[in-house]
Amino acid sequence: MYPYHNRIKQRIAKGELTGWEKVEDYPRIGECILLHFATPPFTRPIRPHRYVEYLPILDRWQQEARKPE
Repeated sequence: MYPYHNRIKQRIAKGELTGWEKVEDYPRIGECILLHFATPPFTRPIRPHRYVEYLPILDRWQQEARKPE
């Protein structure tokens, strides 16, 4: 099994992230940030104790997505 968070961050850097949402009732986890990717596995949950790592990454991703091409 690969290092979960390192691989997710690599996928974000490679441009595979298509969106994300905050979910209150994800199965067996509860509250999480659910990341959506263009390639399998298509969704990955991030638990609340990891939000500190992901919020700056997601903020940069949103800023890049807003830039006109």
